[in-house]
Amino acid sequence: MEMAISEAKEGIKNHEGGPFGAVIVKDGAVVGKGHNQVIKNGDPTCHGEMMAIHEACKTLNSHDLHGCEIYTTGFPCPMCFCAILWANIDKVYYGCDTVDTEVIGFRDKHFEESIPEKRKDICMRIMHDECLELYEDYAKSQGKAVY
Repeated sequence: MEMAISEAKEGIKNHEGGPFGAVIVKDGAVVGKGHNQVIKNGDPTCHGEMMAIHEACKTLNSHDLHGCEIYTTGFPCPMCFCAILWANIDKVYYGCDTVDTEVIGFRDKHFEESIPEKRKDICMRIMHDECLELYEDYAKSQGKAVY
C-alpha cells in the first residue's frame, strides 16, 4: 500500500489527477503500478487502477491477471471494479472508502448508487438482430455453439 500511496503522491505533485494510486502484485513481485492521470491525459478512464492494470497486462503479456492482488488508495469506482473483475484479479486491498472520497469532491458513491437507474434512463437497445448475427459469426469463428 505504501507504493500505491507514493504513486498517488506523484500524481498530485504533477497535477495529473486525483489522489488515487494503485499497485498490482503477483507472487510477491510488483507487476504494475499507476496513478490517476485523468487531467494529464484528458481521459476520464485513466484512473490509478486502470493504469496499473494496463502496465500489469504488458508486464505479464496477458489480459488475465489471475493470481494478482491490487493495492489501491481508494475503493475502486464501478469502472475500475469491473476492470478488476474482467482482469481476474484475486484480491483488492484499499485505503479509503466512497464516503472518504465523497468528502474530497469525487462522485464515486453517487455513481455506485445510480447505475441501476442510469441503465434504465440512458440505455436503448437497437438493431438487435444485426448485432446478434455479429455475435453468432464470432461464436462460429471460435468453434462455439450459438443460440
